[in-house]
Amino acid sequence: MKTQLLNRRQFLAASGSALAAARLASPFTVTAAAARNWHVAVIGHTQRGDYGHGLDVMWQRIPRTEITAVADADATGLAAARKRLGGVQGFSDYRKMLTETKPDIVSIAPRHVDQHHAMCHAAIVAGARGIYIEKPFCRTPREADEIVAACADKNVKLAVAHRNRYHPVLPVIKQQLAAGAIGTLLEIRARGKEDTRSGAQDLWVLGSHLLDLAASLAGPPTACSAMLYQNSKPCSREDIREGDEGIGPIAGNAVHARFEMADGAALFFDSIQNRGDKASRFGLQFIGTTGLIHLRPDQEAFAHLRRGNPHNPAAATDPWVPITSAGIDRSETIADLATRIASHQAAGEDLIEAIEQNRAPLCDAAAGRTTIEMLCAVFESHRRGGARVTLPLQTRDHPLSLV
Repeated sequence: MKTQLLNRRQFLAASGSALAAARLASPFTVTAAAARNWHVAVIGHTQRGDYGHGLDVMWQRIPRTEITAVADADATGLAAARKRLGGVQGFSDYRKMLTETKPDIVSIAPRHVDQHHAMCHAAIVAGARGIYIEKPFCRTPREADEIVAACADKNVKLAVAHRNRYHPVLPVIKQQLAAGAIGTLLEIRARGKEDTRSGAQDLWVLGSHLLDLAASLAGPPTACSAMLYQNSKPCSREDIREGDEGIGPIAGNAVHARFEMADGAALFFDSIQNRGDKASRFGLQFIGTTGLIHLRPDQEAFAHLRRGNPHNPAAATDPWVPITSAGIDRSETIADLATRIASHQAAGEDLIEAIEQNRAPLCDAAAGRTTIEMLCAVFESHRRGGARVTLPLQTRDHPLSLV
């Protein structure tokens, strides 16, 4: 029998896959000195982003965490949150809560992005050791720069709530891409949900998940060229409006963007109003010379592989098979995985391990900044008539604010 040897890259990828799976499959394994309870304070804002995708109740699922306080400027929302979280102490001002309770971890839950920068800095100043923040991370590269620098200065571990980034199948996919499971990677295709939140709004709110996943698997972007359209016409100054959820200025109900990724492949993101198929189209396709890998965020199985030439309709192709944390076409071995990912439990556990091990979370502040750079690069390219712009961007403010 022939023994298959792994090269160094494949060995490291396989090791990372096993480690990621082990983190989800078993409870925390920490030394007695490190074993402690972590006090969590939640920041919400009813009717201004609320509590995101369960960024308050997620901590009730995580071992060794205790929710000690919640802040909400809306009195009715605060009363409901206190009841939901077991009668914890409530505050109308999150700054007062942080100053008085001194939490270990702060959960920044509102979906409205315009509050994130100030909330992050307040948590860092108050001495938090960890921050878990709803996506999108913030509004501009400048805001991201400031948060990254502040976290580095105080050794605060910040994790962004791109919950699919904490899925244990991602190291397996990275390993398979490196090992040539689909031949040479040619391009990556991403589409938003393409409902009423189309174009730039879709790019910000849902596309941020896809851009983050692509960068984690294909390396960070080096350049972008893009155009925004309103009813099939290139957007002009008159089309600029304020986006929902505090994301800042946007334009267009369609977007077409191309990114050059560090690993050599091109990433395409497209969103056109009311063209979506929520059941299958929202996601990523990694297209290679001898196959496809399809990622479906928030679904199980999260990833599927189809071997065969994707550009030759007459060629034989294999059926779609799932990729799990155990490998290609193998049954998932991690119990309750879908719930652990959807509830942010896996992400919260990773953040605590990052604090205890003094390492970066799987989706840290630097990864969050990369996503914000990609989002703003789309607007900067359009501002320049679709010209190719290199990343990191020279423009650190929102490009549409300069029009």
